[in-house]
Amino acid sequence: MNLIQRIDTFNQLGEEISQVSNEELQQILEKIKNQNPWFTENNTRLALTGITKYLTKINLTKWTSSYDLNPRVVKNIGVSMAGNIPLAGFHDFLCILIAGHNLVAKLSSQDSILMNWLSDRLISIEPEFSNRISFQERLNKVDAMIATGSDNTARYFEYYFRKVPHIIRKNRSSCAILMGEESNDELTILGQDVFSYFGLGCRNVSKLFVPEGYTFIGMLDSWVSYQNIIHHHKYCNNYDYQKSILLVNGTPFLDTGYVLVTENEALVSPISTVYYETYADQNDLSEKLNKHQEKLQCFVSANAWYNNSVPFGEAQLPEVWDYADNIDTLKFLEFRN
Repeated sequence: MNLIQRIDTFNQLGEEISQVSNEELQQILEKIKNQNPWFTENNTRLALTGITKYLTKINLTKWTSSYDLNPRVVKNIGVSMAGNIPLAGFHDFLCILIAGHNLVAKLSSQDSILMNWLSDRLISIEPEFSNRISFQERLNKVDAMIATGSDNTARYFEYYFRKVPHIIRKNRSSCAILMGEESNDELTILGQDVFSYFGLGCRNVSKLFVPEGYTFIGMLDSWVSYQNIIHHHKYCNNYDYQKSILLVNGTPFLDTGYVLVTENEALVSPISTVYYETYADQNDLSEKLNKHQEKLQCFVSANAWYNNSVPFGEAQLPEVWDYADNIDTLKFLEFRN
């Protein structure tokens, strides 16, 4: 297959996902939820919507146009996939195959059903991919490696795959920047970035930067439409646990009955909790963001008013050319030999 054929195949995959019957989709959604209770129907549908945004001929052609993706020697590229949100490993899946290489992947035990389902559909469109996709428990004899994990597992990956080219991603999270003049509608949309996937994704907003003297009443009132999240038993257990810790430690916090908001300089907040930090002016804000630069996946602001930010509500809908950890995966896959 040449690049044009690979683009056409993935474009067809996107069309099939969009047109899958309700009966088939409901069956797969039920299996996924039984495997991993965090992967609710709504969250899995959101993930599928996100990848269909990638899989259009226009986007795939635009994305790949500046790379040399007709390798003279096909490589076996290993991937250790994350399973924090549905299809967390799909972008690496797409990058490796669109670049013309072989995928050798260790699927997350938390996200194997959906990845296998998409792989099977891709092979049904283009059977040649059956020789290009291999799911394995041990990633031996790979020519290069891509891995996503915690800061601790990253050290293991760095050592174990030190002799091959590699991309090793670490913990990242995202934040929101508020100027204090956001409308209720804008704050409601911000809630999508906070509550989607229960806050488990690296693109979920777990930290707010707000101006000194900021009043949270308007924001918390705007988030009331997300209150049903507390009825998910795993989320509720986390909420009860985090609230008890705050109470025992005497830490001031705001409580809506479904999310806790507390001041903390840390970037990553626990499930059901959102941290905030105040800033005095734009210079102070820039200093605070620069301090966390290597740990930030993205940051959002109303209508993307802050430089290089993403509009509220779009953190979980990146473009196909938005790379995790800002590492250009396709450039990495341009092997010259």
